Amino acid sequence: MLERDEAGALAANAGASARAGTGRWLLVRGLPGMGRTALLDDVVGQESVRGAMAVRQARGSREEGAFPFALVRQLLPATEEEIPFACESSVAEQRTFHRLLDAVARDARRKPLLLAVDDVHEADAPSKRWLGYLARRLVGLPVFLLLTASADGLVGPLPEAAGTTLHLDPLSPAAVRRLAGSVAEEAHGNPALVHALLADAAGEPGPGRYGRTIAHWVRAGADPVVRALVLALAVAAQHCPHPRAMMREVAALGPEFRTLPPGADHLARILSEPPARQAALGAADPAELAVIRGRMARELDESGASATTVAAHLVHLDPLTEQWMTQSLEDAAEEALRVGRTAEATAFLRHALTGPLPVGRRADITLRLGGLELRHNADAGVRRLRAALELHADPGHRAAVASALGTALAAQGRTESALKVLRRENRTADDARCADALRSVAALIASHDAVAWRDAVAGMRESVATAPAATEPLMRTLVAEYDAGAGRLSATAVLDLVLPRLAAPEPVDPRIRTAWLGSAATLLQWADRLADARALADACLPAPPALPDPADAGHQCLVSVRAEAALMAGDFGRALAENAPLLDACTERGIRLNHLTAMVARARYELGEREAAWRLLGRGGEETPDSSWEWNELHYARGVLHAYDGDHQAALDAFLACGAGQDARDFVSPVATPWRSGAALALARLGRPVEGRALADEELAHARTWGTPRTVGRALRARAAVVGSRQALESLTESVALLRTAPAPVELIESLLDLGRARILVGNRRKGSADLREAHDLAVRLLARSTTGEGRVVVEARDAVAAHATRRTCRAAPADGDSPLSPSERRIVDLAVQGRTNVQICAELHLSRRTVETHLTHAYRKLGVTRRTQLLARLTEFGTS
Repeated sequence: MLERDEAGALAANAGASARAGTGRWLLVRGLPGMGRTALLDDVVGQESVRGAMAVRQARGSREEGAFPFALVRQLLPATEEEIPFACESSVAEQRTFHRLLDAVARDARRKPLLLAVDDVHEADAPSKRWLGYLARRLVGLPVFLLLTASADGLVGPLPEAAGTTLHLDPLSPAAVRRLAGSVAEEAHGNPALVHALLADAAGEPGPGRYGRTIAHWVRAGADPVVRALVLALAVAAQHCPHPRAMMREVAALGPEFRTLPPGADHLARILSEPPARQAALGAADPAELAVIRGRMARELDESGASATTVAAHLVHLDPLTEQWMTQSLEDAAEEALRVGRTAEATAFLRHALTGPLPVGRRADITLRLGGLELRHNADAGVRRLRAALELHADPGHRAAVASALGTALAAQGRTESALKVLRRENRTADDARCADALRSVAALIASHDAVAWRDAVAGMRESVATAPAATEPLMRTLVAEYDAGAGRLSATAVLDLVLPRLAAPEPVDPRIRTAWLGSAATLLQWADRLADARALADACLPAPPALPDPADAGHQCLVSVRAEAALMAGDFGRALAENAPLLDACTERGIRLNHLTAMVARARYELGEREAAWRLLGRGGEETPDSSWEWNELHYARGVLHAYDGDHQAALDAFLACGAGQDARDFVSPVATPWRSGAALALARLGRPVEGRALADEELAHARTWGTPRTVGRALRARAAVVGSRQALESLTESVALLRTAPAPVELIESLLDLGRARILVGNRRKGSADLREAHDLAVRLLARSTTGEGRVVVEARDAVAAHATRRTCRAAPADGDSPLSPSERRIVDLAVQGRTNVQICAELHLSRRTVETHLTHAYRKLGVTRRTQLLARLTEFGTS
């Protein structure tokens, strides 16, 4: 930015002030062409690169100047529903202004905010009034308001104390000479282009002379040899912009280019510049250009160039005329997918369909294209898959397409429609293997509907003994999933089923292989064989940045397993890195990934990103009658986050909603969503431990049936929260011992914290303090691999250690009305909080009734309460709950 140092310094100072919490405005005025927009873009670019500020941009336009708040809608799209579409009275407008200010303040509290508005003089009047309103309230906000306007454009009064107005002056002669020297380099010594570039730099009216000069070389009436050479060089420059490489590519096109005229290298240097190349191609006759592109593509294909290089020319030919062109586009799509360029692969396959294709091959490309389009637009992908189903006549191919279409419909939440497609194809299939494959995929998709899932399992249970080897493994693991969820199988029995089949796999039908592996991986994950489950997912899913196939039911399952395995292992950074991009790519395009949403939200919360976690859980919307098991995962995740927030009633409601959904599916085991443990803990925190006791005992019974240390240890922790202090100590001791043997670091930390508090509560301060310190050290090590900040478990463990240290200090102080409780008083109060009557406390602690009443009276006095119902809240304030 020549001679714009003052503007850059003012912008940098304003940005620094905003980042420090004191907002500033900067208004840049100047005539058209003075570089107002360039300056604004430069400031935005610098703040974006640093990442120090969030950026919102808008531009005033004469076309929208008559519509109230049109510019604000550009600037704050998230507030669309709060902005009126008509002019308001002064009072109503002030209310609107205040709501918009609140929205800006909320955004700025998350991250300092740059609001950049170009051509503000063209904006509508209410938007300009609001910008003035905002400018007068910037002092206490971390907001930088950057405005540009013409030299005499009306903007409205702005408070001088909070900002600066800067007028841009014309460049000096020295700057003009400097600018002309750098621009003229693109001419590469060509006199006509030097004059054209200088004229363009001087701002001559009309279209740029530089572009017009290049275009003249290829338009009708130009020298035909020069025209053909310019076009060929421009086409070659699109994939090899080096002048010598361009010359070699052109010389190989045919006899008329083998002897290039003098000066060809000079033209190659000029056309290696993008502006010159674009001008030449824009001026060419489309038919003549298509001939050159076709010849260039064929030459590249025959010389062994990459399919992507060949396809870059073929995509400009419409329609394709030869079958080799279609094959090149298919190969280019595969190359693009391997490096995660899904949109590019989609474009290649779409264009491949314009070529001459047999029906079967057209159907295959349509199927592949449908799977890719699902990643960007679920409805478009479903339509494409329906078209592929209509094209195919081969039973095997129809089964593959029907499976993909059913999976896509299920991903949209249309389980009933998905099952109809699969059942229809199953009825008309005249091949037994195809029919079995369709039934197996239908069973997997049926897991998204409670009634259909139950019926599908009943059917598989009857036929699995006689099923062919190609489909029996998937049937067997799906039945095992149901039985494990229903509490009928142990982890040991499941591993005995799955591991031998993975070690010596039978020939599974390729159409259901990923589905079988996904089901097996689910069982391995439930059984805490996280590394084995992860290995299956890594072997089947494409490596990042390539995305899984949303039309493959097995891929959907394996993605869920991979995410939950990372979460269970406490590898929160990995869970985000692998799954957040996929979630962003699919969720807003009509594909439901509620289970993945739950996993990513929990990982974000664990890393301290509370608001981002809750925003994710808000994506699910309202539950529909055609709901999936994934809704239970969302309910459970919401319960977990509410519990972390300390909103135990909301947590209880979410856990009970999860339980209702799981019960409807006959899923009673805590292997997936241990909602009873969550509900029992919430009830204990609400002072209703007696209600939580039945849930905790039921959870523990199911956990012991399954038999993994994670499930049993987790259930024991919940039980400890709703039983007496001595029994709690026993449960927590067993919980910690079990969890030390499991890949369950988060559960171990939580149980250690509870064990430490319980030991301190009964007077064993030394061991309790050691438990708290161990939990803190484990939390720090766990979070170190995922974030440099402090995650949830680190904060909780640190606070527990600090609370214990505070209590020890308080114990040394003279007793008064605010003194902490003695160990005996704490034991009795703890039981009272859990709902025990005085008689029950006497029996449990083997004390007389008078002793219990005396201790309670002393505790009431020390805590400043008069009723038993006040104890929990008061204990929480003292950090002794």
